[in-house]
Formats: sequence, C-alpha cells, structure tokens
Amino acid sequence: MKLFKCLAVASAAVILLSSCSIIKSATADAMSTGSNTGSALSTLYKILKSTGTLDLSDLTTLINIGKVLLGANTLTDATQAFSDQFATGLISGSSSIINYSNVSGIMNGLKSLANIDTSVLTQAAAAAANGNAFQVNASNAGVASTVSSLTNILQLMN
Repeated sequence: MKLFKCLAVASAAVILLSSCSIIKSATADAMSTGSNTGSALSTLYKILKSTGTLDLSDLTTLINIGKVLLGANTLTDATQAFSDQFATGLISGSSSIINYSNVSGIMNGLKSLANIDTSVLTQAAAAAANGNAFQVNASNAGVASTVSSLTNILQLMN
C-alpha cells in the first residue's frame, strides 16, 4: 500500500512539473511569435511612413507581411494567457513603437485578419522568403482587404 501511495505522489509530481514546462513553453512561444510579429509590423510601419504605401513588389515588404500574417494566425482561438504574452512580445519586438496604449487596437486588427482570405499574400511571401519568384495580383479582393487592414493597423502605431 505504501508503494502505491509513493507511486501516486511521484506520478502527480511528474504531471505537475510537465504541465508547468508546457505552460512555460507556450508562454515562450507566444512571446517569441509576438516579438517577430512586432518586429515585422515595425518594419512595415517605417516603410509606410517613408514611402506612403506598401509596395507588394518589394521583397522586404512582402516577407514582413508574411510574418505579420503568420503571427496573426496564432491568435485565432488563442487563450487569454497566450494573447497577453503575445502582446508583450509585440511591444518588445517593435522596439516600443507598439505600446500599452495602442496594443489592444493592434491585437484586434491582427485578429480581424483571420476573416480575410490572405492565401495569395501568404503564398507570395513564402516564395519570396525562399528566394523564388513571386507575383501578387493587387486587384485580388483578399490582397486588397489585407493591405487595407494592415494599413489601418499601422496607422494605430502613430
């Protein structure tokens, strides 16, 4: 009987420790993803501020849009804890261009990207990131909606 109790306590300890490491891993992933997304948003913000537009034929712009879309996709059905850590990552990754006063609006904007067909941009960004030829049809409804939504998000960073 003592052996059974010891095994039960040991099993409970292992489960508790493994669940804590899972939580730490999810937190690290959320912060890392948020940081990467924040960095990409910061780059896009600087491009938009200097040129007045997001040129979809520009490799840097397209790759950063792809990074933003990847980050935004992680927010679909995300827990509150994940979202909070993602927001912290956004702020640090953007070098504080995103801050506590605008992060909520930016997070809502990123979540709204889930309602748009971003497949054309995602495929073009993946091709560009791999050094392959890419072409974006700016008249595609999903592309136009995505660029419009991204521009609205970037304007929140002023």
